[in-house]
Amino acid sequence: MDPKDERRRSPRTRSVLLATGLLVLGLAPFGVAATGDALREGQRNGTANRETEIVSRTNETGGTKGGYATRQSNLSSSGGGAIYGCRAGTGANTNPCVRANNLEDGLAFEFNATKGDLGGTFNVGGGGDAKKPFTTNATGVATGLNADEVDGKSANEIEDSATTKAAADAAAKAGAAKTRWVLIGADGTIAAQSGGFKTVDCYSTNANCYIDAGEDVRDNGISAEIATANNPDAGTDGLLTGETSSSPCFLDFVNCAPAGTDSGNGGNPGVFVVAPRNSDGSAPAAGDRYPFYALVTG
Repeated sequence: MDPKDERRRSPRTRSVLLATGLLVLGLAPFGVAATGDALREGQRNGTANRETEIVSRTNETGGTKGGYATRQSNLSSSGGGAIYGCRAGTGANTNPCVRANNLEDGLAFEFNATKGDLGGTFNVGGGGDAKKPFTTNATGVATGLNADEVDGKSANEIEDSATTKAAADAAAKAGAAKTRWVLIGADGTIAAQSGGFKTVDCYSTNANCYIDAGEDVRDNGISAEIATANNPDAGTDGLLTGETSSSPCFLDFVNCAPAGTDSGNGGNPGVFVVAPRNSDGSAPAAGDRYPFYALVTG
């Protein structure tokens, strides 16, 4: 510009230009920062379209400060050191609002409440049994963690349930019915057994067989059945039919004949009688008797 033109410019024109420059400078602090602008303290910054990265190589000093890439602190007594908000949804391609990712083998996070009796809270929706405070793939014991309830039960209830179950299992085991058996051959002797049986009188006094079970059988179940046999050499003449009846000798409606078997004769409460019969009710002849099984249950 020609110096003469500058000298000829009126004072009014110069004042307008100066005021316009001051207005632009005055409006700048009230604008919205855009991507790439500097962060402005005490004001709302604009929406960024890319991640804001703060990368440092700050080593731990061992002191009260040092070792962190950033530090956010609020010195007021109302708290509020930092807040992070987001609108993360569920499903793929979503991130949590806050993530602490340690790429080495140290801690990924630490929460330290220096004073007070409550370290913090996890609030999930409206709460309730359908909400979970967190999940983990670790199955080790969390040192110092004291759970108030497990599956909705307190420690006392769990202990009581365990005690009750143990007692019930013990009672069931003690009261579980067991079955013992003995196989009496056609000749009236024991051919096989589960243990504890002996014959007292088998086909000697009459056509019945009296067997000592080795235990009180008055409250036990007694049953007997013909053993299937079709070999004539076994003394059955190839017969497959026959009936049996059985009962403890100490019952009121049974009078066992041999001495020492019936309660009226100072008998043994462990003795029971088996009466093998043909299907027509007759007693088999000596050469036609059948092997039979006798079972004691209870």
